Amino acid sequence: MSKRIVIVSGGKLEEEFVLSLLTKEENQNIIGVDKGMEFLYRHQIMPSYIVGDFDSVSREIGDYYRNETNVPIREYNPVKDASDTEIAIRLAMTLGGRELLILGATGGRIDHLWANVQSLMIPFKAGVDARILDEQNRIRLIHGDVTLKRSEAYGPYFSVFPLGEVIYGFNISGAKYPLEDHILTPYDSLCVSNQFEEEEVTISAPGGTVILMETRDKKVESI
Repeated sequence: MSKRIVIVSGGKLEEEFVLSLLTKEENQNIIGVDKGMEFLYRHQIMPSYIVGDFDSVSREIGDYYRNETNVPIREYNPVKDASDTEIAIRLAMTLGGRELLILGATGGRIDHLWANVQSLMIPFKAGVDARILDEQNRIRLIHGDVTLKRSEAYGPYFSVFPLGEVIYGFNISGAKYPLEDHILTPYDSLCVSNQFEEEEVTISAPGGTVILMETRDKKVESI
């Protein structure tokens, strides 16, 4: 497998957006996760692997992948110690993935979303670039000094949250709302919906890990 692996999970999957990613040549290595298999099946996209407990997939689709394809299947009992998406992340890492795009990890139940965000720590600790992506959000973990370029931003807004620890000496420069030597705490909402003031924004989180969410409003179709 190549270094980039796309995980298609069972949350919200915006059809046009997801297809635009899956049809790119570099995104041909795909892991279908439980209900995410339905999206792949419907659009005749053959995954490289399938992961899940099949508890939210129709029997017809499950039987199709089991009996009519050669796709390797990692099927688990619904009573297990990790989410299907976490299992898929670990599988992608064992397959040599150095860049993971996780689709269908947002929307619907907030508990699933938060579990998926926390699961980003698994590849992060291993030095693997993993990002949750949907039409409005790009979510990843960062530490140390990270520079964002306006020309490469996912949207006009970015928010930063600590992942379970206090970050001392936290700084944001080049932004509409800069910070200097701030103590960022897990219950701190100060860093929501910041924006670019300059062409580059530098975020400094010395000695800790933070969640970076780059966001944009949903496009409204004109009538």
